[in-house]
This record gives sequence, C-alpha cells and structure tokens, in this order.
Amino acid sequence: MEINGVNFNPQMNPQEMFETQLKVDAHNKENTFEGRQIKNQLDKDDFLKLLITQLSHQDPTQPMDNTEFVAQMAQFSSLEQMHNMSEGFTKMAAFMNNSEAVSTLGKTVQIEVGENQITGVVESVTRGEVPQVLVNGNYYNLEHINAVYGY
Repeated sequence: MEINGVNFNPQMNPQEMFETQLKVDAHNKENTFEGRQIKNQLDKDDFLKLLITQLSHQDPTQPMDNTEFVAQMAQFSSLEQMHNMSEGFTKMAAFMNNSEAVSTLGKTVQIEVGENQITGVVESVTRGEVPQVLVNGNYYNLEHINAVYGY
C-alpha cells in the first residue's frame, strides 16, 4: 500500500511479531504500573477508594440511593472486621506454635523427616513464624515432631 508516495505495510513480519510479543510479556510480568504496586486482590483501602470515587462522580441530579450507600458502608465495615479477625487469628496461631515449641524443652521427642525417624532430647527452641527445636545438634521444624515423651 502506498500513502503519499511512501510504501506502507500495516502487517508485521514474524520477527516483528515475536519481538513485540516478548516486550508485551515482559511488561505484563512487571508488578508495578506507573510506580504503584499491582495487587491480585482488593483490600479495604481499595474498597474505600472505589466508594469515594463513586460518590465524587455521581450524577447530582440522581444521587446514590441511601440504602445502597448504607449497604456499601456495611460491607466495608464487615470487610474491616474480618481483616482484623484474620490478623488476630494469625497472631494467636503464632503464639500457640511458640508455646508448643517451648513446652518441648528438656523432653524426649520423636521426629520424622522423610523416611528417617530421630529420637532425642530437645536442647533448645527458636521462636518465630516457624518455631524449630534443636535435637541431637540439628534444628527441626515443630511440624516434624510425631511424639513427645515426658521423661
């Protein structure tokens, strides 16, 4: 096709298509957009931003129905309470795991790692998200303990 005396071909050759696809894929794999972190899920802040945007762009001659607004605020409140409960449960689970690990100090435990079974006295405990116990000079995750003996 010729436009104003210039040869113009709107079709890409296979090499150009391949290079373009590589660039598109690389761009899509980035986790940022215009300096903002891309998230896969909406959180309470996103919900509030959507609600504020909706309110600020509503038609003044036909404002949002009061019941709809109250329903959205109730959803927001429920979302925030569920988030707070989830954080509380996470903290409680970590505390319980740490307490369980500490309760094994000085006791004989049976640990199973793959096909191996190790028996020994817990000499030390590390705390944190994944508590570990020191048995026979090696650290093992708490989840690998099969049995605790009280002698």
